[in-house]
Formats: sequence, structure tokens, C-alpha cells
Amino acid sequence: MLSLLFTTLLALAGCGGSGSGADTVTEPPPNNGGTDDDFVYKGTNPAATDDVLKFQTRLWVNIAPPDRCGSCHGDNGQQPTFARGDDINLAYAAVIDSGLVDLGNPSMSRLVTRVVGGHNCWEADPVVCGDIITTWIAAWAENSGTEANSIVLTPPEERDVSDSKSFPDSPDAFEDTVYPLLTQYCGSCHAEGALTRQQPYFSSTDVAVAYEAAKARMRLDNPGASRFVQRLGTDFHNCWDNDCAASAAAMRDAIQAFADTIEPTVVDENLIMSKAVGLADAFVVSSGGRIDTDLIAKYEFKTGTGTIAYDTSGVEPATNLNLFGNVGWSSAWGVRFNDGGKAQASAGSSRKIYNLIRGAGEYSIEAWVIPDNVAQGDNDNNPARIVSLSGTATERNFTLGQYNYNYSFMNRTNLSDANGLVELATADNDERLQATLQHVVATFDPVNGRRIYVNGEYTGDEDPTPGAVLADWNDSYALVVGNETSNNRMWQGSIRFLGIHNRAMAAEDIVKNFEVGVGARYLLLFNISELIDVPLSFIVFEVQQFDDFGYLFNQPFFTILADPETGTTAQMNGGVDLEGIRIGINGAEVMVGQVFANLNTELRQDQMVEGRQVLSTLGTVVEAKRGPDLDEFFLTFDRIGTHSYERPEPSVPSPVAPSDVEGQAVIGLRTFAEINATLSTLTTVPATTAAVATTYTNVQQQLPTVPNMEGFLAAHQMGVTQLTVSYCNALVNDASRRTSFFPGFNFGAAPGAAFTVTGREQVIEPLLEKLLAHEIEGTRLDVQADPDELRLELNQLIDRMTAGSTGTTDVVMATCAAAFGGAVMLLQ
Repeated sequence: MLSLLFTTLLALAGCGGSGSGADTVTEPPPNNGGTDDDFVYKGTNPAATDDVLKFQTRLWVNIAPPDRCGSCHGDNGQQPTFARGDDINLAYAAVIDSGLVDLGNPSMSRLVTRVVGGHNCWEADPVVCGDIITTWIAAWAENSGTEANSIVLTPPEERDVSDSKSFPDSPDAFEDTVYPLLTQYCGSCHAEGALTRQQPYFSSTDVAVAYEAAKARMRLDNPGASRFVQRLGTDFHNCWDNDCAASAAAMRDAIQAFADTIEPTVVDENLIMSKAVGLADAFVVSSGGRIDTDLIAKYEFKTGTGTIAYDTSGVEPATNLNLFGNVGWSSAWGVRFNDGGKAQASAGSSRKIYNLIRGAGEYSIEAWVIPDNVAQGDNDNNPARIVSLSGTATERNFTLGQYNYNYSFMNRTNLSDANGLVELATADNDERLQATLQHVVATFDPVNGRRIYVNGEYTGDEDPTPGAVLADWNDSYALVVGNETSNNRMWQGSIRFLGIHNRAMAAEDIVKNFEVGVGARYLLLFNISELIDVPLSFIVFEVQQFDDFGYLFNQPFFTILADPETGTTAQMNGGVDLEGIRIGINGAEVMVGQVFANLNTELRQDQMVEGRQVLSTLGTVVEAKRGPDLDEFFLTFDRIGTHSYERPEPSVPSPVAPSDVEGQAVIGLRTFAEINATLSTLTTVPATTAAVATTYTNVQQQLPTVPNMEGFLAAHQMGVTQLTVSYCNALVNDASRRTSFFPGFNFGAAPGAAFTVTGREQVIEPLLEKLLAHEIEGTRLDVQADPDELRLELNQLIDRMTAGSTGTTDVVMATCAAAFGGAVMLLQ
């Protein structure tokens, strides 16, 4: 009876989720009625239609509370009364008739843009409120028969490419002008060693760090508009001598002095150029298309400043993350976790995640991550923590982590311990985790168990505890990112997006979200009308801020826009030749990454599909110079229409005369692959042997990568020793192989009887014959080891080990490792 009951419960736990394969009915997103758990609709008239009901349950219940829109736009309030509570049908009519929502493009709804503009936001960042309202409107629009609006491009303001100043590579001039003010008046907060340290560290004791942090806050073209100046003169932030106007003027003058040291980049007038545009002129491409139906916590990290990363899922209460320690914001939407940093929610707000996942019995963790390296965490069930719902380093509900090249997924169930073990990890040999931008999703449901997807692809790693169900979860655990709640399981890297779903995402939904991508995307319109004599003609690039240091230019296309006054589109007479597109920034062509330079095609109106002619499917990353607010872009052409540019052949620099470095080593080290192959040859143990292959994978990053003697570290020797011990262990524990390698030696005898004079020769001589064959035969090289000295050292090692309780096999293994793991093997 009990087994039947358990089977029934297990079957029920697996029903209802997309991951379980069952058909589902989408329910309204969970909410607690805005900020008041008791806030419900109490009007006398029920919703007249299904769409009114969706408006009520998806949007109205969240915006109508008196601490949001209800205080002004409620019953008998300001027009429009979309938050009224006496009749939901009249509230619905108000929001529709006033045009407050755009169900086809929720982010462009007037209700959203008003709040983003600063109107009655309930959080510190108006963009956060806008994102949350967008989520509620999108939930209302879902399955309502609406379609996303196509983007209608309009021409940006025309401006020519102009001379401009860019930040120099060296911080010397900055150090002499702006830096003294920053360190004197801002160093109590904006420096790593400050008692109340805050990012960004533009007052760092390291001037290079301070310079990088300060660049985005200085306007070289208009110092008075610099953020540093505005914070003092407009925001009255931390003014000195109680005089904000004087403080702002001093900062403006310092930035002006810095700018005066920089020679402007002069535009080459011979170039064939488009008009110039910046990201402020661009069209933002909506990140719509994501599958967020069951998203219960969502972090897009748009705020860019402060100590809070907001949950914009729209599911109340918000599980906001507080940033602690060394955490920095990315202007590309994201946060970066450095040594000791983490983001953690309160246990109270994290209870939402516990409640909604335990109720569903399944869940997904979705993230866009950039690990700093592939050498953090360890594979002893102790990964570095990317995201975790946990209480201590040994107690959790779930964890997504990293060790080396592997993603790790721990989950507390009826078949696990309190630490969520046994973990599911990606296979070592697959090296799924890389130190680059990756989309990773970890899912769990009772039918399929745990699964891990990387860049939209299921890794194929099977859950070691199939048939498990969630059990013994603790509602007092906190959501934490980049570390453990106990601060001793640090992960270093960047997170661009994090979402928690209370369903196991279907494989096709994961692929869809991967294809949508992460972060803001823009359409940059480069005007070429004057070059081809076709009004309102443009080459358009999709541009995305790749990270703090570069932009991704992708998939250019040609289009002709309709005249905004007449609505007519100009017609081309035939085709226009186009050769060699290059990207320019701030008055100069970019030096590297010009993948469109070899483009050779023809612009033709009859080749357009839906008004666009695709020119290339390639992309390239362009270095950021002054930041997304200030960088100005343009295109140059080798030939377009009747215009051509005779591009000079690049000069080839003369080779530098080789320097005669005194004291340079004439011998070098074997590198990691050579060490592995050499040990395999010396011991006769194949490198594919399971035990040594595993050890090699684990220590590969710890072995020398270059033959340079000066770069050899103690950590390298530790890696060499571990690998050598593994090979010698495999040799000595293979009865057939050791008999062939050490002929005549009695492995079954006790150490005292085994290591006689003859016994020692039977162990040492085979090792030296492998290691120093030429020297033993009498043709010893001057730079090689003396065999007699090696015999002495190995005999002394055997003396020390046989004097204790070490067994015969272990003594042979240690002697092998000492002979093969030293400089004689390592040097070449």
C-alpha cells in the first residue's frame, strides 16, 4: 500500500511541467497583489470577457494598490482611472481607450515610458519599475491574439564625421590633472581600501585602475557635462568646503586641463564615408521572444550602479539581491564578481522561490555567464558557487557551480543528502565550460531528473539519482550569487542574466532563449544617401555592447526608408557597386577586426526581402573608446557607386634586429604535452590509461606551457610530481608490466629482504637505463646528470623509506617517481 501511494505521489509530482512532457494549461503568474498580500478585486461586476480577466490578474492586481497607481488613478481619481477598483470592466476600458498599453510591443507602452521617465516608481531605479510593468503587460498580451510590432525605422539626425578626442592609453596626464581631486575628495568611498568602499574605484591607489573607472565619467568634448561635474553641481554629492558650485568648477577645470593635453584625431578627408551615428541615435531591438512564462525571479542587471540588483520578474515579493564586497557593474548589463564579492537576497524574500518551486516540484536555473577562468572550484563535490539557494557550505536546496571545465548541479531530494549530493556534473573530456560568454540552463523534474544545457544544447550527462523528488527543502535559505552564504566558496566571473523558473524548461524553449541572446541590441543606421544619390538610403548594422570593452557589429543590411512626410520610398535605377566596408569610431578607422573589408557586392532594390537586402551574415567586435554614451561610429568604403578610394598598401615594418640577451638559457623545459608523452615512454604505461588520463586532465593547467626556464614555478613542479606518481603507480600495480620493467625483483618480499644490493640494482638500473641511456653507454653530455650521483640519491631514498614501515611496492613506486619526476626528465 505504501509503495502504491509513493508511486502515485511520484507520478503526480511529475505532471504539469513542460519538462515532464505533459500538456499544461498556462496559469496566471503568481502574485501577491502588488505590495499588499490582501489586495484583491472587490468590485461588484466581474470581468465581462476573458481578456478583461487577464488584464485583472496579470496587470491590474499589480498596479492598482494604493502604494502604486491606485492612490491617483483609482476610484474617482485622476483620469484615466485604470486603477479603479469598483468595476474592473471600466478600469479595462480606461487603459485601452487612453492608449496606455501596447500589447504588441509591451516595452513601448506609455504606462512603461511614463514610469521609466521618473513618474511614481516604487523602486530607486525607474528602469526597474519599467521592466516590471513590461513583464506584467507581456503576461497579459500572452495568447491574446496580438503580434509583435515590426520595427519601423526612421532616419536619424544627419551629422558628418568630425575630429574628436579619445582617451590616451597612458594615464599620465590624468594622474597630473583629475586624479589628485578624486583621491583627495572621493577616496573615502571609491577606493578598494576605503572603510565604506563603493564601486567604481576611480580613486584607487592604482592609477591605472582609477583611470579605467573614470573614463566613462569624463567628457573630453564638453568637460562641464561630465558625470563627475554633474554629481557635484547638480546632485550636490560630497562637495568639499560646503561649496558645490566651486567644487563642480574645480572638477570641470581639471577635466578640461586633461582634455587639453590630448591631440584630436583628425578625419582623413580622402576617405569615402557615411554619416556618423552613436548608440543614442539607434533603435533598440526588443529582447522579446524569450520564453518567460514560469519565470519567478529575473535579473537583467541594467541598473549599472548602486548596491542592489533588482528582481524584475514581476512576481511579488521581489527577491532583490544586495551586492557585497568586490562586485562591479558592467555597462553591458551585468555584474562582475571579483575576489570576495557576492550578491545575496534576504532569507525572507528568497522564500518566494522556495514556495513556488516546492509547489511545482520542478524548476530551472537559467544564466548567461562569463567565467573568469577554468581553474576554479574542485571536483571533490565542492564547486565554486555561481548561484545557490543555501544556508551553509554544506546545506542547500540547489546550487549551480563550476569546477575547472565543468558545470556542477546539486539538488536536494529524497535521494540526496542535505548538501544536494550526489552532484550532476558535465563530463571532464567534453570541457563544456569555457571562459567566455555562455548560456547555461540547469533543469530538474521528477521524470527526467536533472539536466544541464550549454548554449542551447543538452550535454547528455545523466542524473546519477534518477526518480528523485524534491524533499526536505528549507524555507530559511537565501538566494546567493557568486559565492556561498558562508563566503568561502567564491566564484569569479560575470553574470549577464539570471532567471529562476518554477518549471523544467523544455529543450525547445531553452534553444529559443539562447537564440534571443542577452543584453541590449541596437540598429545603427548609416546614411549613404549622398554617396549613391538615393534619398534616405542606409546601411544598417545590428550592434550590441559585447562587454565593457567592445561592441559587436553584426549582420549588415541595406534599406531605403520611406519619406516621413509623403510616405513614398525612392526607387533605384539598377544596382550600385559596393566594395570594402570598414567601421570607424571617433574619427578614425578601427585598426583590427575589419571582417567586412573584403565585401564585394551590388546594392539592389529588387534583392530586398521585406525592405532589406542582407549584405553579410558575419560579425566582428570593435574596441570601445569613450564608452557607449560618447562613442561615434561611421562607415568607410573602398568603392560605392561612382566614389572610390585608392587604399594605400599597408607598410610592412622592417624586422627588428634580434637582441643578444646575455645569460640566456641554452636548455629549456618540456611543456605539458611533452611531459605527458615522455612519462608514458619512460614508464611504458599508455597515456590513455584511465588513472593517468584523469590525473593529466586535472593537472594539465598546472604544467608548464612554454619552455622558458625563467617562467618555471613551484606550482609547475607540484603538477609534474602528481602526474609522475600516477604513471609510476600504474606501472608498479600492473603485475605483468612491472615484471617486464624490473626483471628479477621480488615484489612479494618484505622491504628488508627485497632491497638487498642486488634488489636495489634491479630497481634503480632499469630506471636509469630509461632516463640516461646515452650517459650509461659512455657518451654522456656535459649538461646531463651524472648517473653515479643519481644512484646515490635513489639509494638514500630507499634507505629512508625501508627504515620505516613503508611497503615494498610503495618504495618502488616512490623511487620511480623520484627518478622520473625531476629535472632530468623535465629539461631538454
